[in-house]
Order: sequence, then C-alpha cells, then structure tokens
Amino acid sequence: MAARRGKRANRVRGEDGASVRRELDTKLGEVLQSRGNANTVFDILEYLESENDGHVLAAIRTCSKLFESLLEKRELYIGDLPAEADGSSGSLSAEEKYKVWMRHRYNSCVACLVEHLHATSSQVQELALCTLMKFVQVEGKFPLESAIWKDSYRFPHRLLKRIVHGLLQEEKDSTLLLSRFQEYLEYDDVRYYTMTVINERIAQVNRGTKEALPPIFLNNVFGLLSAINMPVEGELSNFLLGQKEKEDDWKPAKLKEQKKAFERVWMGFLKHKLSVSLYKKVLLILHESILPHMSNATMMIDFLTAAYDVGGAISLLALNGLFILIHQHNLEYPDFYKKLYSLLDPSVFHVKYRARFFHLADLFLSSTHLPVYLVAAFAKRLSRLSLTAPPQVLMMMIPFICNLIRRHPACLPLIHRPSAERDLTSDPFVMEEQDPAKSRALESSLWELEVNLLTSSLVCQN
Repeated sequence: MAARRGKRANRVRGEDGASVRRELDTKLGEVLQSRGNANTVFDILEYLESENDGHVLAAIRTCSKLFESLLEKRELYIGDLPAEADGSSGSLSAEEKYKVWMRHRYNSCVACLVEHLHATSSQVQELALCTLMKFVQVEGKFPLESAIWKDSYRFPHRLLKRIVHGLLQEEKDSTLLLSRFQEYLEYDDVRYYTMTVINERIAQVNRGTKEALPPIFLNNVFGLLSAINMPVEGELSNFLLGQKEKEDDWKPAKLKEQKKAFERVWMGFLKHKLSVSLYKKVLLILHESILPHMSNATMMIDFLTAAYDVGGAISLLALNGLFILIHQHNLEYPDFYKKLYSLLDPSVFHVKYRARFFHLADLFLSSTHLPVYLVAAFAKRLSRLSLTAPPQVLMMMIPFICNLIRRHPACLPLIHRPSAERDLTSDPFVMEEQDPAKSRALESSLWELEVNLLTSSLVCQN
C-alpha cells in the first residue's frame, strides 16, 4: 500500500455525474470487500479535489459510507497514530500496518472536508459539515483513542476542534454555514465542547499579534456564540453521543459547568475590540441571551462601560445593560444617571434610535424613589432641547416630560409655582452642567413648553 499522491481534478472534468457515482459506488464496494483493494481509496479521495461540485458531492457521500463502515468495524488504528513513514516498520503486525495506513487515509479525508467548509458552493459546504459531524458521532461510539478506563466516556474533541476552527474563518463570512451548525448546538455535549474550542480558536488567532482581531473573524465568532441556546434548568440529557452511563464528574451533563463555559467564552470574546455594528449586535441580545446564563453577570461591567464610551446608540444600549445589572444583579453603579443625562443632546433627535431612546429612558426613570432634583433635571433639559426639536420629535418629547411630572408630583413647581416670590427674568438652569445635581433645574420652570405651544398655535393660524 503506497502513500500515493496526485490530483484527479482535470481527468474527471468531462465525466458526467451518473458515471462518476457508479464508479465511486464500485470502488466503495471494492475497498469494503477486500483489504487487497485498499489503494482504491486514493481514487475515491481524489474525487474530493475535483473542480466539479457534483463530483465532490458524490465523493463526500462515498467517503461518509466508507469511513463510517471502517470505524464501526474497528478497521482504523486506535491510539497514538504512528507517522506514516513508521507504519512499515517491523515492530507492527500486518494488520496494524493496514490500520495505521487506513487511519492516515481517514485523516486525509477529514482534512479535505474541513477545506470544503470554505468551498464556494453552499451545497458542498453543508454536506462537508454534516459528514464531519457524522464522523464525530461515529467516533464517539467507536473511539480512535485508547480508553483511560473501561467504559469511560470519550468525546472526539480533536475532530470537533478542527470543525469549529474551520467554521471560524478569518477572511470569509461563515454566516450560512453557522446557521446549519446551530442544530448541533442543541446537543448538550456538542454545545459544551464547542464553547471550550471557541476560546482556543480566539487565542490561536490572537497569538503573536497586538493588532485587533480580523473583523470577519469576530463576526463569525459572534455568529457562533449567538447561535448557542443555553438550557435554563433541569437535568441535561440531550447528547449527540448517547452512553448508558457517564462518570459522575462529566462536565457537559452539569448545568453549572455549562454556565461556566458559557461565561468564559463570552468574556474571552468581549475583551477584544469590536466594531460599532458588532457592539450593537451584542448589546441587543445581552438582556435575553447572555446575562441570564452567567454565573456572575457583574463581570460584564467593564464591557458595558467600554461600550458606553463608543457613543450614540451604543451608549444607550450599554446603559440598558447596566440598568439590568443594577436592578436584577444588585450592581452598585452611582454614575448611571449622570451617564444617561449626558446623552441628552440635540443628536438624540436625528438618529434612527430615538424611539428606543425614549422607551428606555422612560424605563430608567420610572422608579418613584428617584430624587426630585434628578427627575427635574431630566424634565428641564428635555424641555430646553424641545426648542430646537423637529415636530415629529416633539410628539414624543412632550408626553414624555408630562409623564415624568405625573409620576413625580414633587416636580409640579416646574409647571406651576403659585407661591413664587418674584418673576423670573433669567433662567437659573445651567444647560452646560453635566451633573444633574448641580443643574439648578428645581429653581427653574418648563417655560419652553409654553413657547412650543404658542409657536404651534401661530403656525396653525397662519
């Protein structure tokens, strides 16, 4: 059995699909029928490198049948695989030499399938992925590694690692393929080991460079992470590799360990510099898909603080995350309302997220236990901004201010101060002050709202 090399791509270009499938079926039968036909495996593998997608698809299906059968029959070498050059040494029996040789062919097949995860054809990509995951399942039942102890559970971690590394490409978007991989993440064991491998892949790409990680790579990592649906409670029992018994400390079967892995992989990802669009994607799923599954959600504070500094819509979404940590995880964050107050500037009128801004700001200011000076400062600052706000924004802003006053009756002097000792000839409110406690809003009034009403009345008359 020679370690034959070469490509069949040009030779098969002109062959029709039906004849190729027949040829592959014939060769598959020959290999499975007799070890004497082992070299025929090369002919099958060479079709994997064809330039014709139809031929590649047929070859993948044939390889799936071939190596699944060989794994089940224990025809591949088990244990630390000797180098192919050492496979002909006299220390191995004839059967061992055959199994070593065939195990190398299996490895060649896996390598080629991983390459096809980058193929231009989505059909080739998807079939390569499904075949690799089938190998994961079969390797789990018929392991290629020696058991540490009898009946011990073994997950083909190395194979899954190669698959995940193939999915998390640095220069090519893997969104469509990741959506196909998502169904495998419903298995508790696949989910757990995938999370551990993602961290390894991030470290590998980051190794030896101080530059930011490639944007496409980070998008692929996010796509994979966001596809993870974490279990909420109960015993975990949905495994790709079914076993009658598991050792007591088997981590994938424990929700606590799954949460630890989930927390590690997200924190490992979020410590890197993200694009604005990626910040937004993370923040939009934070409250439903990330925070509820973290053992210590307050670890997110550094990420949220960094996200706030990005500005614009990202700052608002970051404050939403901080608000959740404050109210659901007892986070102490005294500067929260200062940061929200600083977002009140004319730019809030002209961005597409203004509806979200008013919705979240209303949520943040809904508590009746907020200090009067704080609520007054928000009402007054918005009132001042209303003087230059476009009409469509006024329709949102004025009801918002009225709701603030209604929820906090102590702010009524802003609109009606019957015991005023003197008429105001100047407004004491300090618009430029970033600390609401020093804005002197309670000494002022919401005269800007009356100006808006008068202006609107004049416009209607004209």
